[in-house]
Order: sequence, then structure tokens, then C-alpha cells
Amino acid sequence: MAGQDENGKGGDAGLLHNRLSESRSPYVRGHIQNPVAWQIWNAESLALAKQHNRLLFVSIGYAACHWCHVMERESFLSPEVAHVLNSSFIPIKIDREERPDIDAIYMNYVQATTGSGGWPLNVFLTPDLEPVFGGTYWPGPNSSMTAAGDSATFIEILEKLRDLWHTQEEKCRSNAKQITKELKGFAEEGIHGHQLGEKVEGEGLEIELLEEAYQNFEKQYDRVNGGLGLSPKFPTPVKLAFLLRLGQWPEAVKDIVGEEECNNAAAMAINTLRKMARGGIRDQLGYGFARYSVTDDWSLPHFEKMLYDQAQLLDVYLDAFLLTHDPEMLGAACDIATYLTSPPMAAPHGGFYSAEDADSYPTHTDKEKREGAYYVWTLKELQTVLGERHADVCAHFYGVQADGNVAPEHDPHDEFISQNVLRIATTPSALAKQLGMAEEKIVSILRDSRRKLREHRERERPRPALDDKIVVAWNGLAIGALARASSVLQDIDPAKAHSCLAAASKAAAFIEKELFDASTGKLWRIYRQGRGDTPGFADDYAFLIQGLIELYEATFHEDYLRFADTLQATQISLFLAPTGGFYTNPSPTPSPSTTTTTHPPTDLLLRLKPGMDAAEPSPNGTSALNLHRLSSLLGDERYARAARDTVRAFEAEVEQWPFTFPGMLGSVVLGRLGVRGVVIVGGERSEAQSYKPETSEATSYEPDVLYKPETNEPGNSYESNGTDSPRIQALLSTLRSELRPARTVVRLRGEGGWLRGRNGLLRDVRGGEGGEGRVLVCEGGVCREGGL
Repeated sequence: MAGQDENGKGGDAGLLHNRLSESRSPYVRGHIQNPVAWQIWNAESLALAKQHNRLLFVSIGYAACHWCHVMERESFLSPEVAHVLNSSFIPIKIDREERPDIDAIYMNYVQATTGSGGWPLNVFLTPDLEPVFGGTYWPGPNSSMTAAGDSATFIEILEKLRDLWHTQEEKCRSNAKQITKELKGFAEEGIHGHQLGEKVEGEGLEIELLEEAYQNFEKQYDRVNGGLGLSPKFPTPVKLAFLLRLGQWPEAVKDIVGEEECNNAAAMAINTLRKMARGGIRDQLGYGFARYSVTDDWSLPHFEKMLYDQAQLLDVYLDAFLLTHDPEMLGAACDIATYLTSPPMAAPHGGFYSAEDADSYPTHTDKEKREGAYYVWTLKELQTVLGERHADVCAHFYGVQADGNVAPEHDPHDEFISQNVLRIATTPSALAKQLGMAEEKIVSILRDSRRKLREHRERERPRPALDDKIVVAWNGLAIGALARASSVLQDIDPAKAHSCLAAASKAAAFIEKELFDASTGKLWRIYRQGRGDTPGFADDYAFLIQGLIELYEATFHEDYLRFADTLQATQISLFLAPTGGFYTNPSPTPSPSTTTTTHPPTDLLLRLKPGMDAAEPSPNGTSALNLHRLSSLLGDERYARAARDTVRAFEAEVEQWPFTFPGMLGSVVLGRLGVRGVVIVGGERSEAQSYKPETSEATSYEPDVLYKPETNEPGNSYESNGTDSPRIQALLSTLRSELRPARTVVRLRGEGGWLRGRNGLLRDVRGGEGGEGRVLVCEGGVCREGGL
């Protein structure tokens, strides 16, 4: 047998050499010095498996993944592991952020066979790419931990799979084919719908499904700590957005779900967001949120910070602020916006980098990284930096203890002995009473101490490694969230609003220049030291289109809407399935029709069409909402029909498990009740007129201290897009202050323009007499003068 010695215990270890220098991915390139002869996922590597009849060992991870780094240290730097992998397998390393399609296929397999998933994701495949065995982290030869219970070590797994393939290859292949058949059945989520254009009986999904989803979330809700379920506890922003918006749909939804239920849904989400904002999952000194919490009370995170989390959390904190006008919600939103628009996450040339690592060196002289080293503190460090008196105030406020605040059961590698994760344990007023001090003095000490601790951290500790890939999908989420932030903040903090809008606009311009091919209308997914070779996936199109729609509604610059329209047409051309909805991958061959082939690309086992929301929103749920909004903005019924077809494609699954499709349930509402389009026409002035909107008292917030804002004092008022009348500016201010997910807003100035040509309803619409402008409401293909 090729690739095996006479005993079947390994073949030619010199057959392979490490090829990871050919990749631009920081995660993949981080394994260049491994003794494992890693290959990259391409036709040549896959051909090697067939040529030498070896199992593929595919290891998938990402740069900020803590356990990925642990497994590298324990196993992939081990000569013993390297010898077995190099002599008996074809080892391949993949960055899940570059190839989410491959990751999704084999994550489905591991979750189906083990009941759980995560990263690193490790799978053994036949040369035909069919899975034989898989899992996540396994202890290696250099592990300080022992395998739990009956779990095997990585070396034992490698040797077992090597011997099994040599002695029972046919059985392995047969079992893998059966598993693959079952996987393909699972992958048929969303393909049991009707063929596009086929007459459909019945009226589709009912709004009552939103009530069913709410009831499920209500049962999962942690009434003590907030959040859904128990640890490990993820923020689940798509679910939080569903809960916040449940009562903001048209009244018909509230009539069906119940006003009390809608109010309770919002209260659940707001309490969760408040607990998170005060927890260790939030960087209380700097900015941003970690990916998830190890504990039920959000006190101990896994410290990696992901772009897609920041973008989605910015969105939901903005929603929460619009509902409550709570400065704590606004403060968290501003905190995230600062993180996104500042180094290291904001790329100098435009766009946003992907993530910061969980692990870092405790000091500039240390040689070994530790998880959370950049973020944790001992009481002694606080005393050294702040002095005894101020350190005592901060220790009370942030829950710092002399022996540390991380429980031993959450510290398997003894990295947090005597260390403290900062979290807000009390309030300034309560602390003032406890310590017998004036509240103003407490606030002053906390603000000054926070600045000193942050400066000390930045000066004395190496920052965690940065994954400096620019991923179109995640940038789309960030563009949309920052555009919304600019709208919400425009009447509150014009300078902050400007920085958010500038960053979002710069990112959109960068993507259009570097990752968009205007001749074909296609996107590329990755930029790092130049454009990558991976074509855009469905999520790249969906999330960027969403971001561009938000940018349009923040600026009313038609170029953003035109770009979104172009991308939507391309997404339909490349990804649309015969039964509606969008595949993850573009069609492998050109298709003369508007629907693509169901066959997977040649380097994939199967082609997925995901509808369920996870850590990131479902591309299909996002696309359905985009299509509804574009239909309203552009007056294009074809897009509304495509939105309904997308939802219909998942009808059976949504009816059975509506709580796993929260992002798509909004489109169930819009498909039933429609989108209300507000069109503001005319109302220009010949000269810019300054407008000072009313503002709330408490609008600025730091992570640890509430304080009075710099509101619209003289010099802080803003000028609208140059020429809007005070009446129009006041109307736009009102629209910005409301959360109305079933509404779009169009602003028409002057004569002509691309949008008037694209939207037949608006072609002949002009402003009213006297220069004050007109307001139209457009629904169901008809526009009327009137109120909102």
C-alpha cells in the first residue's frame, strides 16, 4: 500500500514538507515552524491523499483561538506527533475564517457524532473527503492535563486511526460513505421548498412563530445572571436583537405575541446586556468584549476579541439604548465603537482587522504566553500603580481580591493564580456609602485610576497578537453597526458620530477598491498584504449589502445603495438555489439561469445552504431582510419575491424550530405585513442652516463611571448634509431616535439622480411648494402623502 511501510506503521516521512509559507493567513503561518509537514487545502494536497492512499488529517482553527494554541504547543510542536502525522497521514491546516465552507461541513459532522463542537476542529478524512473520525481538542504529549475519563490522547488517536486504515480500510470507507449520506441529508436544510416560480398553496409561515421562539428563549433565560442557558455563556446577539425588537414590529405582532410578552422579551435582553457590560467579558479598562464567558455570571471570559462579536454587540446595544435611553447602554455602544475605530482593529488604509488573541506575554521579557495576561491584575499591581488608597477603592469597585477572583476549577493550567479579572462589583454611590466618601470623589478616583491602569497596561505589557486579515463579511457587519451608531449619536455626540461614519465609509471604499471586481460584480473574501484568492461566500455578500444599506440610510448617498444593488444581483446570480435561499458557495460553473447548480465545488464534500443563526447571523436570514429592505428602497417587487422565496425554502425547519432562526423571523413579519418606506423629498435651503436638536441629560458613559456629557453647547451643533431645512432636520432627528425594524427611509434632493431612475415610484416625485419638502409613505407599491 502506497505511503505505508511493510508493517503498516508509517510510510515515507520525507514525502512531505511544511508548505504553510504559501499562505497569507496569520493563523496558518503561525504553524510554519512546526515539525508537522503541514499542507494547505488545494487540489495538489488532496491529490496526494489519493496517490498515496492516506487519510487526511485536517485541523481547522483561527488566530485568536486559545485552545488552538494549546494544542499546537502540546501536539504540533512534538516530534513524536509530527513523525506519525508525516509518515502516515496528509496533514492539512486551515484557517476557518478563510474557508468557513469547509469548517461548516465538518463541524456539522463533529457535532452530529460527538454532541458538541468548537475549535480547534480536527477531522480525519478518506481521500474522497468523507469523514472517518473527528473532535476538537485532544491532550498531546506535552500536556499538563490528562485525558478525562475514557478519552484518548492525541497520540493514541493517531495510532489507532493509522492502524485502522491499514487493517480495515474497506470498513472505514464504508462507514464514511454512510456518514456522508447522513450528512448530505442533514445539509438538505432549506432545499425541500418549491421550485422557484412554482405555484405555492397556502399563505406561508405565521407570525405566531415569533411567540413560540420567545417562549423558548424565556425558558432558557438565566434570571440571576442574564443570558440564555448556562456556561459556557455566549452573548448570542442575534437572539438578543430578536428579543429587543419583538415589540417594535407593527402592532399586529404585539397583538399576536402579547404586549406583556414583548415587554418581558426586551427586559430579558436589556438585563443580559447590563450584566455583560458590568462583567469580566467586557474589557473594563480598554474597549470591546471577549468572545464568551466560562462562568454563568460573565465574570471570566475566554479573552479573544472577535470583530464579528463587536459589530453585532454594537448593534444590540444601540437597539437597547433607543428603547431605554439608558446611558449605560449608550456607554457600552460607544465603548465598542471606540474599539472598532481605533488601533489595532482599525486598519490604516480602511477596513477592520479580524481579531485579537486570547494569549499574550505577561511582560516584555517573558518567553511563554498566558491566557488573559494582558487583562488580569493582582492586588499588589493595583497598589503599585495607584497607591494604597486609590487601589483600595478600585479593588472594591472591580471585585479584586488578594488571592485572586478566578476559581481553581476554571484555571486548568494554573494561569490565574492570584490574578483578578476586572468586573464591576458595585456602584459608585454604594461604594461611597461603604467607604464613607463623597460619591463625586469616588467617581474622580475611578476615572483617574482607570486611565493610569490602562496606560500602565499599554506601556508594560505586550498586546495580544492581532489577526490582521480583513474579511469582507465581518467588515460588512462592522460597517452597518458603525453607520447606525453615527445616526444614533448624531444628535448626542456629533464628534463621535463623525468618527463612526468616517470609519464605516472608509471601510466600504476600501472593499470596493481592493476586493470588488467591477467588471464581474464579484467579491473576494480576504485581504492581507494584498487580495487573497478566496472568492466571496454568501455571507460576504449578505453582510456587506446590509452594511451598505445602513450606510445609505445614515448618509443618503446613493452610491452606497447602488453598490448594494449590484452586489444583490450578483448574489442572486451566483448563490441562489433552485428552491430559493442561498448556498454558502458560489456556483462552480457559470449558469445561464438565475439559479445555480446544486453540485458542490470540486474541493468540497457537499454544498450547504445554512439558515440557522449561530455566533454569526445566518447568511440566508440576513439576505431575506436585505431583499425586503432593498425592495422597499428601490421599489423592486422582484427582491420582495426573492425574500419570500428565501424564507419559504426553510419553511419546514422554521416551523419546527423557530427559535433557531431568530434572524429569519423578522422576514416572516415583513413577508406578512410589508415594509413601510418613508420618502423625504425636497426641503433644501440655499445655505446651510444649523440645527440644535434636543438632547438627554446623561448621554456619555465610560465603562466604569457615569458622567455628564459634552452636549450640544455652542460649537457642538451639527450641520445637516448642507442644505436641509429645520423641519426636515427635525424629522430626520425623530427617525434616528426610533427603533423601527419594518421601516426604510429615502431622502431625495434636487432633480434626477440614480435612485429616481431605479425606483419607478419615485421617478416623478418632487418637493412641495415653499421649499419645506414633502413626506411620503410608500407601502405595497403605492405612495401617499401623510404621517409616519
